[in-house]
Amino acid sequence: MFTRFATTVSKWTGRPIAFILCCALVLVWALSGPLFGFSDTWQLVINTTTTIVTFLMVFLIQNTQNRDNAAIQAKLDEIIRTSDSDNKFIGIEHMSDEELEDILKEVEQSAEKLHEERRKRERGGSKPPARKRKTA
Repeated sequence: MFTRFATTVSKWTGRPIAFILCCALVLVWALSGPLFGFSDTWQLVINTTTTIVTFLMVFLIQNTQNRDNAAIQAKLDEIIRTSDSDNKFIGIEHMSDEELEDILKEVEQSAEKLHEERRKRERGGSKPPARKRKTA
């Protein structure tokens, strides 16, 4: 139920009409300043309102981002699983920071080797080596 609510609110608040309504609300509040003598209560109304809305929106946005990230991870894992890629990358988002750093260093070293090979080919005009096909 919360997921459905968070998704609906996130979609609605992300639309231009929601922004326009918020701007109109702030404008009405600002224009009402002289009517209330720019009192502390008048200022407290907008401060409290914006604080509460911001506080609640943080949780809704975080929920939406968590679900989106999980869906993207699942899709990436499936692409890795069904391709010639190294399956050791499936599920790395669950590893410790140290393990992730080690994998990142390894990937960066591989990338640097690939870039160096490309530079050599461009200078020498040779064709790239054939890529090894992974067998299941």
